[in-house]
Amino acid sequence: MSTLSHLQPASLWQLFEKICSIPHPSKHEQQISLWIQQWAKELGLSVKEDAIGNLFIKKPATAGMENCKGVILQAHMDMVPQKNNDTAHDFLTDPIKPYVIDSGDWVTAEGTTLGADNGVGLASALAILASDDIKHGPLEVLVTIDEEAGMSGAFGLEAGWLDGDILINTDSEQEGEIYMGCAGGIDGNSSFNLDFEDVPANYQAFNLSISGLKGGHSGVDIHTGRANANKLLVRFLLDASNEFDLSLTELNGGSLRNAIPREANASFVVAKDKVEPLKAALNDYLATIRQNLSAIETDIDMLLISPEDFEQCWTKATQAAILRALNACPNGVIRMSDDIEGIVETSLNLGVMRMRGNKFNAMVLIRSLHDDGRLETQRTVQSVFELAGANIVFSGAYPGWKPDTDSAIMNTVRDTYESLFNKVPEVMVIHAGLECGLFKTAYPHWDMVSIGPTIKFPHSPDEKIEITTVAQYWQLLVAVLGNIPQK
Repeated sequence: MSTLSHLQPASLWQLFEKICSIPHPSKHEQQISLWIQQWAKELGLSVKEDAIGNLFIKKPATAGMENCKGVILQAHMDMVPQKNNDTAHDFLTDPIKPYVIDSGDWVTAEGTTLGADNGVGLASALAILASDDIKHGPLEVLVTIDEEAGMSGAFGLEAGWLDGDILINTDSEQEGEIYMGCAGGIDGNSSFNLDFEDVPANYQAFNLSISGLKGGHSGVDIHTGRANANKLLVRFLLDASNEFDLSLTELNGGSLRNAIPREANASFVVAKDKVEPLKAALNDYLATIRQNLSAIETDIDMLLISPEDFEQCWTKATQAAILRALNACPNGVIRMSDDIEGIVETSLNLGVMRMRGNKFNAMVLIRSLHDDGRLETQRTVQSVFELAGANIVFSGAYPGWKPDTDSAIMNTVRDTYESLFNKVPEVMVIHAGLECGLFKTAYPHWDMVSIGPTIKFPHSPDEKIEITTVAQYWQLLVAVLGNIPQK
């Protein structure tokens, strides 16, 4: 029996469950794309694919609404692939397993990200296309690829494919909020050359891991005080290397530049007469961070084990440069907005540390509502890593979506929401990289808004979506489509 079959609206949840059954992590959207195309053709809808892989589906207006402004519903087809350490799951072949939490209020997945970001938005757009009784004007659905890992679909969107004047983005994650702007961002990838030396005699090898952190979305969760596993591990290693003459052999942490790192690990050697003092220092450090972060991080753990011996370790100069740079690298909220109360203006996430052969890489994602804020933080990060001898390259810059206070569709959505639910929604700017800013390059005339149900902890295995808000989001979307004015 279908796990979500009893939920309403049934058509949306059934489509979402189907989406969960088809692997679709970022950069690997072929299976979900083929299914969407076949699904649309079976309904007799026009469907096209551009050179980069975005899909365009078109549906004529319902009777009497042919002269309304054209609307584009937009979602992305990829999801963030994150799982717990004890979960056996291959995101390229295995389905996501959604289920209703015992309380009956939320849907989550078994040990992995759920993909409600943006699978529920995609399901809602498809459900509108499949319906015979929802009123709407000329309707198009734009489904982009690779939103979570570079926005290459939005970057590659070309003018001339779409005819509508209004775009409704379905990628927001808080019911009761209407988004009319978002942050831009840029990726930074620093690379260090690794030099090695032989491990001295009378040294013992260890592996140290930190786990149990909540993680989350590096935009919408960056202000919550959630700890970064990379930063916590580096802080201890830097102190231990100074106090106990510790020598690293490997250092890795995080998995995605847009997810707050939940886990990190290091391998190292230390003189045998320093082992017990090192263990005592580790216990003290763990007690300290547990106490300091107890309001947010309730399950922090650090595990020290003894693997097989290593033959080589990093040189002292290499180790000092890398640990100092990582420790000095800014992380978290850099500045709150002066214009919009309670909104993060600029942030940075030290998302990934990775050793590959004789190279060590650190990846960051900078987000900002303003280009100047992004550039200022970019210069700071560049200075930190270049002073440490690293080569750093910034790429994939994407613009923010500048708020339009005169937006007609924003006013329509706001008024419709108030009429439906007898309360005024909040009009917001989100500190995350919605694709809307990039769409303006090819379609500068589009009037845009972003709405969605409540999703908690996206980009982490704790991701969950509130069931009642899906019904509210659906009710709002259907009503807005019926309220679109004539051209």
